[in-house]
Amino acid sequence: MGSLRSKLQVLLPFVVVFLLWKEATDQGLWSSYILPSPQRVWETTIHMVHNGELARHIAISLRRILWGFGWAFVASCILSSLNLLFPRLRHCYSGLLEVFRHVPPLSLIPLLILWFGIGELPKTIIIVLASFFPMYLNMDDGFRRCDRKLLEVGRMLGFTPWQTLWKIRLPAALPGILTGLRVGMGYSLRAIIGAEMIAADSGLGYLILDAQAMSRSDKVIIGILAIGALGLGLDGVFALVERRLLRYERN
Repeated sequence: MGSLRSKLQVLLPFVVVFLLWKEATDQGLWSSYILPSPQRVWETTIHMVHNGELARHIAISLRRILWGFGWAFVASCILSSLNLLFPRLRHCYSGLLEVFRHVPPLSLIPLLILWFGIGELPKTIIIVLASFFPMYLNMDDGFRRCDRKLLEVGRMLGFTPWQTLWKIRLPAALPGILTGLRVGMGYSLRAIIGAEMIAADSGLGYLILDAQAMSRSDKVIIGILAIGALGLGLDGVFALVERRLLRYERN
């Protein structure tokens, strides 16, 4: 009963929003051009699923997200490890990282288009810049906040710096790292949608912008819902991984 009640609590806000949406369209509070009915959106969704249009845009956006997110994760792992193994290196690039951390990635799109055109590279760079800092900051902080008693045990056992990093610091920092990954994935999704709205001919961002130009508000809503569903699915994957890897914290 507890599990069922929890699921109903999660679904209740969605049901309320749907009922308000249906009531607003039934009462004609806004024209169908501004707010299409749920039935029209559903019919358009079915059509886009059958002709493969929706799946194609989702797949393209997902591929771009995973590619950029993967590079950002690799970069954060490398820099966080270097900060521990070679502490003096931190001062060489910390100032530059702080500058880029406060620059919105989407503001770089015009410059990236001038340099690289409207291909995949600018979008990858935007995703890397958007998702890198949440992962890097959480990972770096988790490594540095490791329990000193555990580090002392490692020194007594004769661990090398790499062994200390892998066997002591990494398990201790894992909760923070996973949190950074979830936040970074959310930033990746936001960044790619913005990038696709400006410099792309495919993807969910392009789908929304093209639908707006064609006065297809039903497709705009479908694109928005697809983004939300994609983000929910990706976050669910990370939540599942987190529950599997952090079982010991619940015992």
